[in-house]
Amino acid sequence: MSEPKSDRMIEAEPGATARAGRKRDADNAPPEAIVAIPLRHPWRNVVAVLLVLGLAVFILDAAQRSDYGWTDVGKYIFDRRISQAAWVTLWLTVYAMIGAIVIGLLLAIMRLSPNPVLKSIAWLYIWIFRGTPVYVQLVFWGIVSLIYPVFTLGIPFTEPWVTIPNEVFTNLFITAVIGLALNEAAYMSEIVRAGLLSVDEGQAEASTALAMSWGQTMRFVVVPQAMKIIIPPTGNEVISMLKTTSLVAAIPLSIDLYGVSRGISAVTFTPVPLLLVASLWYLLFTSILMVGQHFIEKRFSRGTGRVKADKDSPTPETAPTAVPGEPGAPLGTDAGGKG
Repeated sequence: MSEPKSDRMIEAEPGATARAGRKRDADNAPPEAIVAIPLRHPWRNVVAVLLVLGLAVFILDAAQRSDYGWTDVGKYIFDRRISQAAWVTLWLTVYAMIGAIVIGLLLAIMRLSPNPVLKSIAWLYIWIFRGTPVYVQLVFWGIVSLIYPVFTLGIPFTEPWVTIPNEVFTNLFITAVIGLALNEAAYMSEIVRAGLLSVDEGQAEASTALAMSWGQTMRFVVVPQAMKIIIPPTGNEVISMLKTTSLVAAIPLSIDLYGVSRGISAVTFTPVPLLLVASLWYLLFTSILMVGQHFIEKRFSRGTGRVKADKDSPTPETAPTAVPGEPGAPLGTDAGGKG
């Protein structure tokens, strides 16, 4: 009985060798390309077409309506009074944001300070200015010169040592800058604090180990990494500040873009065209700021984005897989060739 069994085993060996060879060839064969069929979204296309048609209908209808006063829009869009008021709005934005960034940086440092007094004062400031409307704050700053006609320095209930006339808040432009900057500083402090906290503490510890001072650590290590977090919301706040300047009428300051356009419309009885003129100027400034924000974000985000593969670069060839047991095969079972 044992001999026929051994004969069958001997006869089966050539077939088993052939199957093993075919399996090895199949393992070494390159993978077949996967044909990916994208999903179809017919309703998405339908909604897009409806939106485009609705926008086109609105534009055509608005172009034919005389209530918009397109003739007056073309008449006042480059009026000298409007262009000068646009520059006033732009300078209000620049000065207010500079003050807000400086004060916000100080508040952020106070919030991060281990001193509980400094931390509490900064928290109280942020709580008050974030919790009250901007319009109400501007109204208050507009009447500060009536509440405090002079500033005095001395011991309470005694004759003041120094008396200074309040000439700062009698200048409505300076008052508007102060009011806008103090309000915006509460938001900028949180933005700066979030950016500084986003940097891992190990970065500062490594800088200290390299004998870098606190200033060098902030300048070369912490701040460059925090700017990726600070820049985007700061750009949004600048754009928001540009539009918030229209509230300076509460002081009252009427030489800004909205104030001048409203004054002209009160005389010419054309409110809608002048509102469109002011809106076009605001759109121009915000568009320029958005472009600048894009390039600044791109500048501070270098080295953090994913590398995009060049479409023209050739696809690297896949290295052939070595079969264990053949010449050139790694020793062992792991990727390093160690058993």
